[in-house]
Amino acid sequence: MAEVVKMPKMSDTMTEGVLAKWHKKVGDKVKSGDVLAEIETDKATMDFESYQDGTLLYIGVEEGKAVPVDAVIGVIGKEGEDYKTALNGAAPAPAAEEKKEAAPAPVEDKKPAATAAPKVDTSKIPATVIRMPALSDTMTEGVINKWNFKVGDKVKSDDSLADVETDKATMEVVGYETGTLLYIGPKEGEAAPVNGIIAIVGKEGTDITPLLADDGAGTRGGSTEPTPEAAPAESTTASEPTASDDSRVKASPLARKIAKDKGINLNDVKGSAEGGRIIKKDIEEYTPAAKAAAPAAAPTSAPAAEAPKAEKAVVIPQYIGQEKYTEKPVTQMRKVIAKRLSESLFTAPHFYVTMSIDMDQCVAARAKMNEFAPVKISFNDLVLKACAVALKQHPAVNSSWLGDKIRYNEHVNIGVAVAVEDGLLVPVVRFADGKSLSQISVEVKDYAQRAKAKKLQPSDWEGSTFTISNLGMFGVEEFTAIINPPDACILAVSGIQQVPVVKNGAVVPGNVMKVTLSCDHRVVDGATGAAFLQTLKALLEEPVRLLV
Repeated sequence: MAEVVKMPKMSDTMTEGVLAKWHKKVGDKVKSGDVLAEIETDKATMDFESYQDGTLLYIGVEEGKAVPVDAVIGVIGKEGEDYKTALNGAAPAPAAEEKKEAAPAPVEDKKPAATAAPKVDTSKIPATVIRMPALSDTMTEGVINKWNFKVGDKVKSDDSLADVETDKATMEVVGYETGTLLYIGPKEGEAAPVNGIIAIVGKEGTDITPLLADDGAGTRGGSTEPTPEAAPAESTTASEPTASDDSRVKASPLARKIAKDKGINLNDVKGSAEGGRIIKKDIEEYTPAAKAAAPAAAPTSAPAAEAPKAEKAVVIPQYIGQEKYTEKPVTQMRKVIAKRLSESLFTAPHFYVTMSIDMDQCVAARAKMNEFAPVKISFNDLVLKACAVALKQHPAVNSSWLGDKIRYNEHVNIGVAVAVEDGLLVPVVRFADGKSLSQISVEVKDYAQRAKAKKLQPSDWEGSTFTISNLGMFGVEEFTAIINPPDACILAVSGIQQVPVVKNGAVVPGNVMKVTLSCDHRVVDGATGAAFLQTLKALLEEPVRLLV
């Protein structure tokens, strides 16, 4: 008896999957354990294995299409068996079955038939569509940084077709197909959405028009000629301007503004640009002396005593500035930072707890450690280790809000915010509570170097349970940070300031560092956040406790 194959739930957060590629076609024999298809989830692209033996009778979802979990994607049964009975007893896959079974719509007989035909033909075209892969869990689109091949080139299955800039790094896209590069979608510098067609590889001379039309991308490569909207602005010089009205004189906006500020009538200024257009230089070099001579000639009997007044007048030179700016397109990384942190701040109710820590003993301990340590230990390494130890004592801070439940993590994975050219990356030091200060130091330095070189992989920044943002190296005295989802808290670490402190009744110089804990109030209460900072303060003020 025929059995339906449904979209599996491959991760705890998965709500739908994309059929990245079918490994079998209708009519193929299938055994239990065979890879039926590759399914792209919200985390990764994974192989989907068959749990039945038989023949693949029906495919309900085309490559590149997304369907919800538990939707029908295929039917497996005996060769020649009627699979429609199995389909009728299962929830149909959205849109896919409607296209397959166009017969029940008698009124629109011709239209479904016309649209269904190309979809059947695409499976027979000797070409494979290459789509924009989801290279990170937050990626929604990628920018083609560089194409390594051009249309007509021969490519192999392991060739890197292009370099794609994601929101995290620049990564290679491999075609996984051997053949001729028949089509390139987005040009270098252009963005394409995840699962959008970026290239087609296949047999030389293949007509790929049905593939593009089937995906709705047939018109993407078209260019439209710009309409000459500026033409009417240049046609205003036909009529002769009046002596007082200079609104129809050809002049640049900047020149017009400067002339207005100086009280200069543009009719009196001769333009030096093309077509007599007045520019900034013409206004700056204009002198009203010639115009002033005419009225001066009439009153020849003007008293000579008025001349000295004009000579004694104080002339304050005017400063003429120029407004200018530079605009740059938003990078993929900056787009995701804006989206995720906006969602965090406006969704999670933040509250902040600040505490001052006496770092005198920490300063002395670090100096002593660096006399023997194989690598240089930083204050950030000490803070990270102290946070890891404190999180084991306060599991509520090491938790995540999941909507209908709270996850209390028993492992400690601490994300460290690293500033890079385009924004911010947060690589994760995993199981930080079990690592030595030297191990933490080496790992953080390696992450920082690879982040700035855009060499981090998705596995390096996923899975944090707590985050640290340290601006102490910039001399920042105090700041707050926005929580990095799905973490419940983030610690903002400021610089160590030398300030007067009271010890044993005397005012003495001391080293003080302020830290601010940003908490998601849905998970962490004020007392819980304060208790965590108390433990962190005790560990850093007596750093020997980090070693036991």
